[in-house]
Amino acid sequence: MSPSTTPAFQHGQPAPIGILLVNLGTPDAPTADAVRRYLAQFLSDPRVVEIPKLLWMPILHGIILRVRPAKSARKYATVWTPEGSPLLVWTRRQAAALQTRLAQAHPGSQVLVEPAMRYGQPSVDQGLDRLTAAGARRILVLPAYPQYSGATTGSAFDAVAAWGQASRWVPELRFVDQYHDDPAYIQALATSIRSQWATLGEPDVLMTSFHGMPERTLHLGDPYHCQCHKTARLLAEALGWPRERLRVTFQSRFGKAKWLEPATEPTLEALAREGLHHVQVVCPGFSADCLETLEEIAQEGRAAFLAAGGQTFHYLPCLNDSDEGMAALLAVAERHLAGWTMTPVTDAEREASRQRALALGAAQ
Repeated sequence: MSPSTTPAFQHGQPAPIGILLVNLGTPDAPTADAVRRYLAQFLSDPRVVEIPKLLWMPILHGIILRVRPAKSARKYATVWTPEGSPLLVWTRRQAAALQTRLAQAHPGSQVLVEPAMRYGQPSVDQGLDRLTAAGARRILVLPAYPQYSGATTGSAFDAVAAWGQASRWVPELRFVDQYHDDPAYIQALATSIRSQWATLGEPDVLMTSFHGMPERTLHLGDPYHCQCHKTARLLAEALGWPRERLRVTFQSRFGKAKWLEPATEPTLEALAREGLHHVQVVCPGFSADCLETLEEIAQEGRAAFLAAGGQTFHYLPCLNDSDEGMAALLAVAERHLAGWTMTPVTDAEREASRQRALALGAAQ
């Protein structure tokens, strides 16, 4: 692969710091064609489906992409907003809010925040291109996944690395691995839940539902399962909530392989049959609401619990761009930006630098 041409360097111009806020992805529209394009990219990632391509590709293109897109499109249609996909809407708002908060915390500094989707648009490549075109030579990649998984955080790293392989002048890069036990993140979750309890009341059981992963990933060394349980434990402690009244479950199963357990929907049904009347579900593995929270939990999970005899079900929204959620993202970003000066350079200093470069033969 030949390196691409880097945008012409402008001597004497400010060099902002860049942050790429990466989330999983979304189709462009709630239609079968758009979902098919999205799933083709998503399910072709060897980090997501760890089956040899010779075996997997015929199944993916011969069966799954023929059957699943229409069904998934109908689900997306139930949560789609006038602004588009909820995940993209919230990620854009988070990026804008993080940039504003950094500017307020560090007056005069230049920090640019770009949203990106690992699958779909705007892509990781597009986000990095925009940051470097704006002059950023130091970029913090901030995946929006609190818990590390090779299928999410690891895949985001792959996309950044592939972009770097195609770049002539690779910027200085930092990468946030996870923030599952970050005190600001745990406090943000607890504050959000308490504020909702003030209106909804406390449930018989608070269920934490994390995105599922095949069980084999745990045995192969992926820390995701352990980090989910640690997040739940720290959240219970921050709430002062009895551990026996907090359940950890995993949602979004796919295929026939054994997945992490217990599964969310069967657990909801079991709780209802046990006579527990009031259940609330929070999804601490998602930084922003999306299909998996708004349709799978708030709609399907609710229906399953009530059909099994439960009386009161509440889904507690993700942190999204709430004050507490953005305070947590700001804390994570600032910690990883440490040592990268955000002190503004004066116009006189920039012009002096430019003149020195021109005297040495620079083109501009």
